[in-house]
Amino acid sequence: MATRSEKDACDLLDADHRAVKKMFKEYEELTSSRGRTVGQKKLDLARQICHELTVHAQIEEEIFYPACRAAFKDTDLLAEAEVEHQSAKDLIAQIESMGEADEMFDAKVKVLGEYIDHHVKEERNEMFPKARSSRKLDLVAMRDELMARKEELMGEVA
Repeated sequence: MATRSEKDACDLLDADHRAVKKMFKEYEELTSSRGRTVGQKKLDLARQICHELTVHAQIEEEIFYPACRAAFKDTDLLAEAEVEHQSAKDLIAQIESMGEADEMFDAKVKVLGEYIDHHVKEERNEMFPKARSSRKLDLVAMRDELMARKEELMGEVA
């Protein structure tokens, strides 16, 4: 088990959560802006949010969740998280297929943000404490594995 002075896998995943939350706030600010370039800025920011979330979900699904599934007796939290991921992926696909930022685009980005807020709260309040209390998980080594895979995926064309 990691000492709390050392960053672990949960810290890395939570840093992603905070970064995406900041992007959602920027998007929300843009929805009340006017100007010729606002639509393109919203489109670009939404695509960045979708890319970040896609990579984040993939590293959780490939590395974090399977390790937790092997370490936890009760895996209901993981099953719920995977269902939440699928809902987010469905919305991401819809957002990415849209050609311009309009009323429905804004609504989809807003709902995606709400899904993510809910998901993050459950990870922070339930899953991460459970992972940190498990003696079966080396969260510091997992952090390095997550970081390496994230860098690999971020390097791929969005």
